[in-house]
Amino acid sequence: MLRESVFRSEDLPVEDRFDAWRERMSATHAPMRLESNRAGDFHARQRLIGLGAVSMWPAHFEQLVFLRTPKLIRQSDPEVYHLSLLRDGAAGVSWGREENVYSTGDFHLNDSSRPYEIWTADGWISSVGVEIPKALLPLPADTVDRAVGRHLTGRSGPGALLAHFLTQLAADTSSYRLSDGPRLATVLVDLVAAMLAHAVEEETSQSPETRTRVLTLRIKTFIRQNLHDPELTPSQVAERHHISCGYLHRLFRDEGETVAAHIRHERLAGAHRDLADPAHAATPVHVIATRWGYSRASEFTRAFRTAYGIPPTEHRLHARRA
Repeated sequence: MLRESVFRSEDLPVEDRFDAWRERMSATHAPMRLESNRAGDFHARQRLIGLGAVSMWPAHFEQLVFLRTPKLIRQSDPEVYHLSLLRDGAAGVSWGREENVYSTGDFHLNDSSRPYEIWTADGWISSVGVEIPKALLPLPADTVDRAVGRHLTGRSGPGALLAHFLTQLAADTSSYRLSDGPRLATVLVDLVAAMLAHAVEEETSQSPETRTRVLTLRIKTFIRQNLHDPELTPSQVAERHHISCGYLHRLFRDEGETVAAHIRHERLAGAHRDLADPAHAATPVHVIATRWGYSRASEFTRAFRTAYGIPPTEHRLHARRA
């Protein structure tokens, strides 16, 4: 038999369940902070299956937020990649200035050395997690880094093979001997490498024009998702997409605008909509400004007047009278 341990929250007193699950997660992957709106009576099940240096863990649990913070990374970093196959439910992941959402049949990849936050939808989540020491994954670190945050599908291509392997192995481990563990781990790691390499190469195999357009759209999506951050700058946008500031500016020059102008336009357009929206009628102007990345009300008022010819308070009054 493969080495396997089982966690079942129902085996514990109600008041101990969530703390026990947090300890289990920290031991399974890496130290992390957990939050849940079900913490008072948390339900979860997990099987931790050892395959030598690699492990996999089918799990079924209620709504959760997983937080791997810089402080926790400094305290302990096992230097592993974590891959999850979402079998049922929905989840979102944030790596600081980058976010993505995942649904049934998707994989998401994390690095224990990078801060992240994972949040799952209300209800139950079913997933299969995989922990792989970085030294075992036969890919350059920059290739794996480019795969972090991407949509990785388990419905076609190498991802479908990997999803089938994980699902079949999780369904029944009784026919395997302990000595099979390392051999299964080799197959598993190779399938993970194939999926990640395929996802990265798929992007690089596109024509230069297509790659440029896809990259530009991805950057604009990233900007739109982070307009609330007053520290969003062209240099940070470039860093998060592994390109130089010069190349970023060339991409936007081809679009007929500067990066800073695009950020400013999107922020002001969002604030313009909110100020005219009856649903935000009771929200102070400075709060709306903050939501769109303006930490100083005076700066927001000047920018708004320059863009629209009237101050934000007057725009709100006009919208109410309309």
